[in-house]
Amino acid sequence: MAYISVNNNEGIESALRRFKRKVMTEEIIKDLKKHAHFIPPGQKAKLKSAMARKRNKKRNRMMRAPMNNNNNNSPAPINNNKD
Repeated sequence: MAYISVNNNEGIESALRRFKRKVMTEEIIKDLKKHAHFIPPGQKAKLKSAMARKRNKKRNRMMRAPMNNNNNNSPAPINNNKD
């Protein structure tokens, strides 16, 4: 559980901001959603493998992006000077 102490000269907005940040770092909401309903073990394994495929696909896409900028398949620049 996330606890914060409000200082004497601190406004409620900044205290609420600190509380929200603490909740996000402790992943309380994520854990609450995870335990909201029962997932059978077989379904959990399928979900885990699907998330791993998605993560790997994203990783591969990020790794390939810089290499595409350096390929020499683009046409040469056209020189229209008639000198």
